[in-house]
Amino acid sequence: MSHSLASTSNSPLATPSSSAVRALALEYKSLQEEPVEGFRVKLVNEDNLFEWEVAIFGPPDTLYQGGYFKAHMKFPPDYPYSPPSIRFLTKVWHPNVYENGDLCISILHPPVDDPQSGELPCERWNPTQNVRTILLSVISLLNEPNTYSPANVDASVMYRRWRDSQGKDNEYPNIIRKQALAANADAIKEGIVVPMTLEDYCIKPKRKEPTEPTLDSNFFDDVFDLETEDDLPTDDDDDDDDDEDDDIDDDDDADNADDSGKGETT
Repeated sequence: MSHSLASTSNSPLATPSSSAVRALALEYKSLQEEPVEGFRVKLVNEDNLFEWEVAIFGPPDTLYQGGYFKAHMKFPPDYPYSPPSIRFLTKVWHPNVYENGDLCISILHPPVDDPQSGELPCERWNPTQNVRTILLSVISLLNEPNTYSPANVDASVMYRRWRDSQGKDNEYPNIIRKQALAANADAIKEGIVVPMTLEDYCIKPKRKEPTEPTLDSNFFDDVFDLETEDDLPTDDDDDDDDDEDDDIDDDDDADNADDSGKGETT
């Protein structure tokens, strides 16, 4: 798969860095080979590595269960030194999603000191983040909105009213469930099966077949002729050696005795 650098930036004047191309290519390959529970990714255009289509599955046992929420993820030309942006294509009523679908989340904000935001610099973007950590944070945010600096004030007020009423005010969850149901209908049209249980939602790791032949246990013995325990010297072997030496000494004494007797007369 080839990717044209001429069309891979958010700005027509910006030229993507080679490190950004390499980082995104590796991340995309990794996510295709080892998908992460809760979301799937693909390229919007096969020639553009800097714009992805993301599909987020609503986590089971939450208001978003059964939902299939699509979004576009755009990466800057100096990724991962600058954060990407996310815009939902599916309608999402949420305190941290603007009406146009733009997502507002700390992890995608540049690491500047802004006391008015209520965010700590450590909560903002840093180059150690990646697509996996971003989207897992988004999934977590769906069920636990940040209402301190909302992108959608009306949704934030409605969410707090539902939370503070301990479930008696159902306006907020009713809207979310309707959106999740509509999103599920879109998934069915596309032939997408949305996981509805935790067992289906959680991806089981694939067992990797060995690519190299397994070495036989005797391999190293055959190659290096290593000594086994039977070959190693023991105390008994030392005793046997001493006995052999004693026998040799006795024979030598006998021979000497015979030699000494030669030529003598009685």
